[in-house]
Amino acid sequence: MDKLKHFISQSFIGGVLVIAPIVILLLALRWAMHSVQALIAPLTDPLERITGAPSLVIDVAVIALILIACFMVGTLVATRAGLWIQNFVDAHLARFAPGYKLIRDIIQQMFGTNSNSPFTRGEAAVVQLYGSHIPSRATAIITSRHSNGWFTVFVPTGPNPTSGFVYHLPPDCVEPRPDIKLDAAFKSIISCGAGSAELGIINVNQPITSQ
Repeated sequence: MDKLKHFISQSFIGGVLVIAPIVILLLALRWAMHSVQALIAPLTDPLERITGAPSLVIDVAVIALILIACFMVGTLVATRAGLWIQNFVDAHLARFAPGYKLIRDIIQQMFGTNSNSPFTRGEAAVVQLYGSHIPSRATAIITSRHSNGWFTVFVPTGPNPTSGFVYHLPPDCVEPRPDIKLDAAFKSIISCGAGSAELGIINVNQPITSQ
């Protein structure tokens, strides 16, 4: 009887572990689709009334047009004239809409288009946030090096690496790890630390010091 109960419970849990991620993914896709439809509704509703085409066809066509527009704008701002227009628009929008610059900077940081983005220009490191005499360590991204030897680091929070904390640390609390690629470091953070041993985050030969 105990074996039968164990078998049933294990089978049930195994089924949940297989089905639950699929259901969550479908719900996330459904939410994303409804969100996109709500955003593009001011464009799709008039076209649907005028053409009488199915709503799905109109949605796909509008999304395709938006993607094409993004490509064309990206091509334009790559030119000198386009860059001047972008700077002109940015300056005026930042004056009349104070939150615009913050949103723009966040998006550029996330997509790595900013030259100072830690997601493209940073360097993986292992840091001791509470002093070199404290053995605990954290995975961090070096975002700036100062003339006095100090480092500014960004310590992401798992499983969301786009949020975290900024610390300014002395050199004896920062161990740069150029051997660890940024994408591998972020993958470990997204996995809440899983894979840290394979990356060699902690040097097993390094002695642990404490007060």
